[in-house]
Amino acid sequence: MRSWVVVNQKGGVGKTTCCINIAACAALDGMKVLLVDSDPQGNATSGVGIDRRNLERCIYDIFLDDEWEGLPIADRLAEVVVPSAIENLWILPSTINLAAADITLAAAIARETKLRQALERADSQYDAIIIDTAPSLGLMTINSLAAAQCVLIPMQCEYYALEGLSQLLEVVQLVQGQIHPGLRVGGLILTMYDSRTRLSEEVVQEVRSKFRGRVFDTIIPRNVRLAEAPSHGLPAVLYQPSSRGAKKYWDLYREVFADA
Repeated sequence: MRSWVVVNQKGGVGKTTCCINIAACAALDGMKVLLVDSDPQGNATSGVGIDRRNLERCIYDIFLDDEWEGLPIADRLAEVVVPSAIENLWILPSTINLAAADITLAAAIARETKLRQALERADSQYDAIIIDTAPSLGLMTINSLAAAQCVLIPMQCEYYALEGLSQLLEVVQLVQGQIHPGLRVGGLILTMYDSRTRLSEEVVQEVRSKFRGRVFDTIIPRNVRLAEAPSHGLPAVLYQPSSRGAKKYWDLYREVFADA
């Protein structure tokens, strides 16, 4: 099993779009994929066709020991995971209830590894796990980093792209040093590229020069179909497979999995 966490504490950089499209590409390629939504906004959940209002449980319930009558946390996963509208793709969904996770986990034993404990038997069921995260560096994001093998960092091709990146990398190093030595940075994903502006190209050049060898070749463009797809509950690679954005996500998927 291979697992990735997509993280950036800046909002609006394309984390969820990356997650659902990479996960969908892997599923369409015949892999059994688990998409983990660790963001209280639940956009990855709705982005693969799940109505959050109809969910009886979500990822937050996994951490509530009182509800499970002694059932080990690794055995709770199967009770919460639901199939998506896409063949071979399952999701550990999120709802707004997850907003209370940091408070709930604050007093828990081994609080930084609760998600890893929940996923520890998933390798017998899935070929790949993709974890979406909230735009924060709270306890749920730390849990997500501790549960994955590899970190993917989406970055907008805009002026403030590098803002906060050093802080994020410091947190990743902290997790590597104290919680999860096997975690590695897979690379930076450049998103929202606008070929009409000089700024986008300048950002690409700056990021590539500062992080030589750490930036994926595929650049995700600004694309109307990528923006429309979530409102239809579908990844772009299914909503409009022939669109430029969808084709770029297939390229990115192949790069990410080849790197693994």
